[in-house]
Amino acid sequence: MVMRQRTGPQCLPDLNDPSLDTPVSGTSFPPTYYVMQFNPTVKTETVRWIVSKLCASRREHGAELLVRKQDNGEDSEQGLTLHMSSQPRRLLEAAEDMELRVKPNRTSCLRRFTIKELEAFVPDSGGIDDFLTSTEKQSIVKFVLDNLRAVTDDQHVPGYPQLILYEGQSLVEALINWKLIRQMFPLHDEDYLKALGHSWYKSLSKDQPFEDIHAYFGESIALYFHFLNFYSYSLVVPMILGFYQLLVSNEMLAFFCVFQVLWATGFLVMWNRKCSELAFQWGTINMTSLNDNPRPTFHGKMGEDPVTGKMQPQYPSWKTYTKMYCVSFPLVVGCMLGSFLIMLASFWLDRYIRSQPYSNTAGYIVYVPSILYAALVYIMNMYYRELANYLTEWENHRTQSQFDRYRITKLVLFEFVNNFMSLFYVAFYIQDLDMLRTQLAVLLTIYQLINNLQESILPLILQYTHNKVTLSSITKRISSDKIPLLKNIQGEELRQRRREREETKTEREVEIPLLDSEDSRIVQTKRESQLDPYEGTYDDYLELFIQFGYVYLFSAVFPMAAFWALINNMLEVRSDAFKLCCLYQRPIARQVKNIGAWQRAFECLCAISVMTNCALLFMIPELRSLVSHWSNSEVLFMFVVFEHILLLLRYVLVYCISDKPQWVRVALAKQNYQSRQAMKT
Repeated sequence: MVMRQRTGPQCLPDLNDPSLDTPVSGTSFPPTYYVMQFNPTVKTETVRWIVSKLCASRREHGAELLVRKQDNGEDSEQGLTLHMSSQPRRLLEAAEDMELRVKPNRTSCLRRFTIKELEAFVPDSGGIDDFLTSTEKQSIVKFVLDNLRAVTDDQHVPGYPQLILYEGQSLVEALINWKLIRQMFPLHDEDYLKALGHSWYKSLSKDQPFEDIHAYFGESIALYFHFLNFYSYSLVVPMILGFYQLLVSNEMLAFFCVFQVLWATGFLVMWNRKCSELAFQWGTINMTSLNDNPRPTFHGKMGEDPVTGKMQPQYPSWKTYTKMYCVSFPLVVGCMLGSFLIMLASFWLDRYIRSQPYSNTAGYIVYVPSILYAALVYIMNMYYRELANYLTEWENHRTQSQFDRYRITKLVLFEFVNNFMSLFYVAFYIQDLDMLRTQLAVLLTIYQLINNLQESILPLILQYTHNKVTLSSITKRISSDKIPLLKNIQGEELRQRRREREETKTEREVEIPLLDSEDSRIVQTKRESQLDPYEGTYDDYLELFIQFGYVYLFSAVFPMAAFWALINNMLEVRSDAFKLCCLYQRPIARQVKNIGAWQRAFECLCAISVMTNCALLFMIPELRSLVSHWSNSEVLFMFVVFEHILLLLRYVLVYCISDKPQWVRVALAKQNYQSRQAMKT
């Protein structure tokens, strides 16, 4: 089951021919690529204005999309709901504008799509409408909506004089930020999703259907599942060695620590190679931040882009860097310091309570510091994430990849302090290795259990509860309408509610064709509008980042960490697949060539693990007894030497192994050669 099946005509028509556009009526509206749902209180002139922008031609600075509204019946809380689609000609024009990379016919190399070369891109049968996949069509429509920008005449949002617009501002994103548009999302392909689920999270024996995941969800999500799979396989060998070291021989501890450090380095290097392979197959290997389109919320004066020559918002990079280093960086450091001080206070309070005589009679009191610290960490994480989002947005990064990189950097620094600093404190200040081992085991197992419950089970329960409450409220409303006594008691309230509903309905009488009332998309839209939007892969990568730290930072004291991590990851694959297919709205497909800032984050953990494991080796009593005749300065000297040797070996591994396989380098060279030959002709 592969979603990408391109078909096309042998003789292609002229795209400028008006007859190419498919006639559209209420009963034959093309597939919905995006749904836009307005706030129920939004003013009529605002709706008329944005709909006119959506339907207007490109010459009039419009999106030139097809729009239909759905009948929400008596549900006044639903808000005006629009279905957006597009003619094939408009999709191809926008695909060229966004520089979509597709595979030409009879070649294996991907290149930018152009309408002039349309015949070279399409196979030999079918129609133009079948040329692009549904995921690509949704991405194209999202690109069109993001680039619906304010022009000079757009001074403010009609109906809201206080909401000032500036030239070049993304209109749709502005209305979302001002809560005038409640949400915007693509619809799921239910038949495809059902088939994908059967071969993915419902199947325990098959490998993950990576091609289908990529075809439906796009590169970003597909790359996460590739990484999870690659990382899980890399845990098998450390798991076996951990069992052997634990059950058979404790004398190989030094070898195990050295192996863990080098194995983690090798894993990250080989993953880089795997990324290159996938990026080449997907056509994203040559992506750079300069080639990315500006983010919808990126603001600045309109000017000519130095790379593409197109008119796009421009913002001085020195302003962004000034904000980052003079404001954001000090705030992040301050938050990290505050988190560290709270951790120290927790340890101090724990030590104080245990030293009191009543701690033996009231045993539950000793758990108070841990409970308080856990609650504070949760609250700090919640508020710090909002702060990191606000700061990164305020810094005004041009592309989504830049935004993600600096946002992830802020969040990872704080999460590192919250999740690992207590372990460092126990290991190197208290120097209680038994306590470290116990705490590490508890953190690894409990953290993973809570994450799995929070990611899949809890949303499922909340969704079920929400549906029950909604059904109950509808039943009560119907019952109250049927009971005369309640009508007498609440008559005025009901009449007032009906008047408001009629007023709301009147305000919504915008001149938009209505979707057929029997169209199945209406029911699907109402159902999916209740689902949570998928916020991206950040939380998924963060979970693996923390797990990676637990496995490799303190390998010397907890060799079984790899086993528990592997067990979790086997469940994690199904859990993440289930939540994507059943619990969230369809994610917006994003093109990426690697895991971005997460690669650096994992590499930093790997480098830190060299120092932590070397230090733990020299602290373990069994190994320390072998050098008991050494002075502290001699032990410190040997630690530094041993650590530098491992760092050197790690550097040699990274330097000697290319980040691109040979066949990828050859294919890229072939592409460059073909491009030069084409320019000559």
